[in-house]
Amino acid sequence: MTADSSRQYHRAQSQGVTARVLRRVGPSYQQVAEQLQDLILRGVFAPGSRLPDETRLAGLFGVGRSTVREALRILSAQGLVVITRGSKGGAFVVQPSAQLLGDQLEAVLSILASNRLVGVDQVVEAREVLEVPAAYMAATRRREEHLAALRGCLFPEEPRLPMPEVYQSNFRFHLTVVEAADNPILRAMTVPLFAVLQSRYLRDRAPWEFWLQVLADHRRILAALEDGDAEAAARAMRDHMERIRPTYQLIAREVEGPDGPAGAAALGAAPVPGGLL
Repeated sequence: MTADSSRQYHRAQSQGVTARVLRRVGPSYQQVAEQLQDLILRGVFAPGSRLPDETRLAGLFGVGRSTVREALRILSAQGLVVITRGSKGGAFVVQPSAQLLGDQLEAVLSILASNRLVGVDQVVEAREVLEVPAAYMAATRRREEHLAALRGCLFPEEPRLPMPEVYQSNFRFHLTVVEAADNPILRAMTVPLFAVLQSRYLRDRAPWEFWLQVLADHRRILAALEDGDAEAAARAMRDHMERIRPTYQLIAREVEGPDGPAGAAALGAAPVPGGLL
């Protein structure tokens, strides 16, 4: 055992972690995983540190090494530890980052959307909750390079660009607005929502008229950001979300069918004034 993992072991013991702590209300490996998770979240095992080896952990919890291995697999799947092999290998507590948070959230959202456990209305609503304040903050925090990047995301009005490039321009515009808000947590939470909508619902299904509306909305958002008008920027982003919602709902009903979340929600929804856009 290394000096570092030995210190972690004795620190865990000092926190009162013994075999007696385990409550036999589920599989032993699950109980070990939950207690290790608690120790990690409480900082007993710090980010970047190596956990005690399997033998020490087995003694700490009063279980076999195979139980410890299964518990570590659970923690690895949760993104809390990374397991490496070799003479310097072991289980290391993951260094947290906003990027890691975003990657995990995108994976979970994709599974939820694919299994129809969340609908397009919920995803668009969550985007609105995050991106409207982001636009407000971006108006006073943006730098000139943000404005230049946003201008570069305005695609031509003529439908001559390949659709993948239009998608990317749309994505980069919203990503830049969130980045201009200068809050990495907002970015980590917003990008996965956008990615799920883009990959699952838009693809090549949205008509060109939809993209012209997006372009007009983006110009209004950009103008407010250029003026440094936080209220106008938030209002323009909120209006944008409301205008794109009907198209997402229509495409979602085509993708999911009438029994999907979007179809069920549409049954009780009032008609959208002005049609699609």
